[in-house]
Amino acid sequence: MRKLREAMRLRFELHLGYQQIGRSCAIGVSTVCKYLQRAEAAGIGWPLPEGWDEARLEAALFPRAAAPAKERPAARPRPDFASVHEQLRQHRHVTLQLLWEEYRQANPEGYRYSRFCELYQRWRSKLDVVLRQEHKAGEKMFVDWAGSTIPVYDPHTGVAWQAPVFVAALGASSYTWAEATRDQQMEAWLRAHVHAFEYFGGIAALAIPDNARTGVTKAHRYDPDLNPTYYNFALHCGFGIVPARPYKPRDKAKVENAVQVAQRWIVAALRHHKFFSLEELNAAIRELLDKLNHRPFRKKDGSRATAWEAIDKPALKPLPLEPFDLSEWSRARVNIDYHVAFDANLYSVPYNLVHELVEIRSTPTTVEILHQGARVASHLRSRGRGQLITNDEHRPKSHRVHLEWTPSRMVQWAGTIGPNTARLFERIMNDKPHPEMGYRGCLGIIRLADKYSPQRVEAASERALLTGACRYKSVESILRNSLDQAPPSFPPLACTPPHDNIRGSEYFE
Repeated sequence: MRKLREAMRLRFELHLGYQQIGRSCAIGVSTVCKYLQRAEAAGIGWPLPEGWDEARLEAALFPRAAAPAKERPAARPRPDFASVHEQLRQHRHVTLQLLWEEYRQANPEGYRYSRFCELYQRWRSKLDVVLRQEHKAGEKMFVDWAGSTIPVYDPHTGVAWQAPVFVAALGASSYTWAEATRDQQMEAWLRAHVHAFEYFGGIAALAIPDNARTGVTKAHRYDPDLNPTYYNFALHCGFGIVPARPYKPRDKAKVENAVQVAQRWIVAALRHHKFFSLEELNAAIRELLDKLNHRPFRKKDGSRATAWEAIDKPALKPLPLEPFDLSEWSRARVNIDYHVAFDANLYSVPYNLVHELVEIRSTPTTVEILHQGARVASHLRSRGRGQLITNDEHRPKSHRVHLEWTPSRMVQWAGTIGPNTARLFERIMNDKPHPEMGYRGCLGIIRLADKYSPQRVEAASERALLTGACRYKSVESILRNSLDQAPPSFPPLACTPPHDNIRGSEYFE
């Protein structure tokens, strides 16, 4: 239509010939003739009537002949593609084949399967439209973990562990930072942010992470719960956090592209190298990172480095004067043994907080436990696993008293009663496979000393040793029946009667 309009203008306004019009519009002379003949037959002159667009001009010059009513094919029922799309999303086992069969059962004259799929794909393609994001200078920094890792080998054992790669990119300039970390925990996450800020020379107004646990405690489309430690870090540095929507990677398309570029130009480039420390690996990454940021753009002038220098760098906020206290916050409920589990270890709290919900603030060196905003316990952080870190002041009095009774102390106490009682305690603990198995018996005898006099307990201990009844129940029975006050009596040894079948000592001479 554009060439047709130009042909009409050249003919009626400039009065050019057909050959001149054809050369000017790059069309054949016969085509020029056909266009002008159709315009004359339709009664259309130049200039065109006001309000005529190309669609109306095409309809006037090239009217479509309507097919006879008897030859028109019957309109086939069109599927409800919105319902089809919703069912495919809600039920992971539903397929287009099944939905098409249901459609044909309801509409026997409907589309065949291939046409059904073609129309659905055409309908769905119109849903997947993309909003081009315009990033302001110094406004956003996109952060994410790369999908690929880089092996680091132990110099002594040769065993390799996989180092994750953290990637950050500024929105306006695409200036990129990459760094290998020990793991993907909070400490590594925050340190990588700090290093990115130092590399960028400032702090962007917003950080756009995904919904990993280090950034978001509970993901939500409209109101996500931010990780308290990450939130405090943002307050300290002076930037906001706007997590990407769940399952919407295009919300952070800038860093998705940066991750792809980093994997191609950094991770892939280091595939033949062997690293024995994280510092050595990051030094190699830094060299390739500088080359990446200075690579020229393909579709525009400059590079990431020049764009950062001109656009983002002047607009970034200054770095904080004081470093952030790398503390991590979490919640836990106190167990019945007045300990809370954190980082594969157990830390004690006052026993009156059993079953209470407490907050745990951990740093690389300490673990603090808070209840309703007040600190109730503080411990040195253990780097082992399965360790029990207990403050004796957190135990109830009865537990402290129980733990104070060691084997040596029990024997020492028994010696204040008498030597027989001390020997009885040693006998009770030595007869057990483990001394602790005799603790309760000894403690029971200690309790008997509160009810009976020391002289009676000493006498009962002597009688128990003589009879070999070295148990708490035996001592308690002796005292209850006052056997300790009676002289010990032993039955006489029975003499062996003479008999022919019994051989004397002279037989063995």
